Amino acid sequence: MSSRTLPLLFINLGGEMLYILDQRLRAQNIPADKAKKVMNDIITTMFNKKFLEELFKPQELYSKKALRTVFDRLAHASIMRLNQASMDKLYDLMTMAFKYQVLLCPRPKDILLVSFNHMDAIKDFVKDTPSILSQVDETYRQLIEMYTPLSSGEFQLIRQTLLIFFQDMHIRVSIFLKDKVQNSNGRFVLPTSGPVPHGTQVPGLIRMFSCTGEEVTRLQFNNGGNYTAAIREGSFEIFGDRVTKLGTNMYSVSRPVETHMSGTSKNSAQHTKVNAAPNPLAKEELNLLAKLMGGLEVQKPGNADSGFRVNLFATDEEEEEALISRPDELSYGVINIQATKDQQANAELAKIMGEFTESGDQSPSASSKGDDLLAMMDGL
Repeated sequence: MSSRTLPLLFINLGGEMLYILDQRLRAQNIPADKAKKVMNDIITTMFNKKFLEELFKPQELYSKKALRTVFDRLAHASIMRLNQASMDKLYDLMTMAFKYQVLLCPRPKDILLVSFNHMDAIKDFVKDTPSILSQVDETYRQLIEMYTPLSSGEFQLIRQTLLIFFQDMHIRVSIFLKDKVQNSNGRFVLPTSGPVPHGTQVPGLIRMFSCTGEEVTRLQFNNGGNYTAAIREGSFEIFGDRVTKLGTNMYSVSRPVETHMSGTSKNSAQHTKVNAAPNPLAKEELNLLAKLMGGLEVQKPGNADSGFRVNLFATDEEEEEALISRPDELSYGVINIQATKDQQANAELAKIMGEFTESGDQSPSASSKGDDLLAMMDGL
């Protein structure tokens, strides 16, 4: 597995999370200033300097549960709150969207272009907030410095690592089902048409050469698809045309998305439960996760007036039903991490935790804003 996969996984899933939350806030006609605060708070936490320093260190991927913990913390970095069923749905949409993008990448290196599309969108979300924009630009610089020198083989390893991570996830998404790019069992349908990868030729020709290198025979064959010549290569600079649409926003108010557990997923979950064995590296993983998260424990609001709730379902009844019907194996509990338990790491973690807290501080008016938003989104 590639040790350079985690930053790309985090940034792309984070970009999809922001697309979804932005769509939900717009769908409820939330005032622009209030929606902007939610997005700014999440992006500020997501691009926290200490957080990214740990994220960009070469390391293997965390487990699905550990990664879910990171995004649970990010989703609750503002006054917004999600119940478990809505958080499950949000995470399902994020992961299935990025899985589809990885599968569709013409070349493994195009995963970096997908990441830049997400970064471009994130920059647009905070274009009027210079302090946050500088954080995003610094991450751009790190991405370019780390990934543009990598070989095609390294990108292939990154792609395979991502596909292994996603291989047991087969959540059906309404947009994909309607567009007929996903089957009823949650598996994606890959196209046999369109432009070929940059640097390659349209399949359909076999050329034979003599021992001296002279071409002696040409044979045509049916390639089984409708391929076209490669499009120009996308830009790997901070500013540039990425060419590919993968990683851009596929959500809109007019296209609500629903997720459904497929039979295959339920069977896979049961299979996982039967074969699950205690992981001897679990303690080490939690220690690494604690360092990554800065030892910050997700705290619930102190009272009912301190935030507002977002429901990713049409009604509260649907949300409750989804929570009940979801297999326990696919419901990710939150891992609470205490920075004070390891005395040797306490000083460092407390410092990082302090920076997280400073970046996510709520304004004195956060409570009143939560009241207004809660009233507007009760029927979501």
